[in-house]
Amino acid sequence: MEKKIGFIGLGNMGLNMAKNLITAGYHLQVYNRTIGKADELEQSSISKCKSPAEAASSVPVVITMLADDDVVMETTTGKDGILQTLQKGGLHISMSTISPDVSERLAGLHKSSGSSYLASPVFGRPEAAAIKKLWICVSGDGQAKEIARPILDCLGQGVIDFGEDAGGANVVKIAGNFMIMSSLEIMAEAFTLAEKHGLDRTKVADFFGSTIFNAPIYQNYGKLIANKQYEPVGFKAKLGYKDARLAFKLAQQSETPMPVGTAIHNRLLSAVAKGWGERDWVEAVGRGVTDDAGI
Repeated sequence: MEKKIGFIGLGNMGLNMAKNLITAGYHLQVYNRTIGKADELEQSSISKCKSPAEAASSVPVVITMLADDDVVMETTTGKDGILQTLQKGGLHISMSTISPDVSERLAGLHKSSGSSYLASPVFGRPEAAAIKKLWICVSGDGQAKEIARPILDCLGQGVIDFGEDAGGANVVKIAGNFMIMSSLEIMAEAFTLAEKHGLDRTKVADFFGSTIFNAPIYQNYGKLIANKQYEPVGFKAKLGYKDARLAFKLAQQSETPMPVGTAIHNRLLSAVAKGWGERDWVEAVGRGVTDDAGI
């Protein structure tokens, strides 16, 4: 029996995730604002849809991988949105980086419509998505997690449960992205300091990545920053700035001072203001630091 689900959002991440689901035997009802992106998928394994509502029609599960709060809300609640057609007992798996209050609101709307919602944001760049090495955080209803698990196992190397409050996984995602942003800034400053003192920044990065900072973030991002390798674009600076705003918002709501968060927010805001929003956030931070240093 063919396994059919909806899939909405074929950006850098979503496209690779969709490919993995197809490889796992799923037929996808796909929707993307630029539907031509679906041409990169195996055509016999997809049905191209003209709206989110069509993608969510007559399937037990629909996945969204979208840019921000507003897009997810419109995709779900708009006149051609998911809630118009998702069947009773159906499940919406939201894998986007969005605010926890939006997740809580969506969970309530789905419950009122007789369907369910699961927050499932991911950690990993597009290359990690391509080889099923994402880390997936989930929060929400227990039954929804059971339904989602076989699908999520096709997309990542681990699924970590952060409770029944729909927004829990989103808080973790925002906190994690804050830590990544901060690490980018730290590495860019450290490698630039070394370069200004006549050292090979790539050698310095290799040393740290293989010794006292022996971790994927410092190894993978460290290499990109040290080599000033800003292409291909894996994660746009404007999306990084969006995540910085989400962290800033959570800090204000909970009265949590985050002075490093403020600095990172300003770094990414500066990049967007300079017209670098479509560039990789590695460039936004790395080039921002080197420009400040005059090199």
